[in-house]
Amino acid sequence: MTILCPLDFSAASAGLVAYAAALAVATGAELRLLHVCEPQLGPTGQPLSSGPAALPEPCAEQLQRLRAAAEQAGAAPVHTGIVPGEAALEIVAEARRQQADLIVIGAHGCTGLTRFLMGTTAETVLRTARCATLLVRAPLTS
Repeated sequence: MTILCPLDFSAASAGLVAYAAALAVATGAELRLLHVCEPQLGPTGQPLSSGPAALPEPCAEQLQRLRAAAEQAGAAPVHTGIVPGEAALEIVAEARRQQADLIVIGAHGCTGLTRFLMGTTAETVLRTARCATLLVRAPLTS
C-alpha cells in the first residue's frame, strides 16, 4: 500500500505528516511526502522562472525535517519528492505515477467567495484523483 501526503509547508503540515505517518504505521504502507512548487507569476502573468533551478532550497530542508518526523513516528519506508507545477494537477499525476492507494491531504477551510472564485487544491484533488482521498482539517485555533 502507498500513501501520498502532499505538503504546502503551512503551520498544519507537521500535524498532517503525523496523521499520515500513523496511518502508514497502522497499515504497513509506504509513505510518500510531496511538495509542489507552484511558479511565481510576474506582473504580466508569466512565470518568473521554471524548472529544477527554480526550486527553492528551503523546501528541501523543510521536506527532510518532515520526513525525519514521519520516520521517528515509525513510518517506513518514507520517500520525498519536490516537483514544479500546478499543485492539484501534480498531486493527482504523482498519485497515478506512484500507484497510490490513498492521498492524505490537508484542508485549510476556504469558504465563501474565496472558494467560489479560486477553488481549492484539496477540492480539485478530491474530485479528480483515481484513488481514495482523505481530507484532514487543520485544528482550529483561536
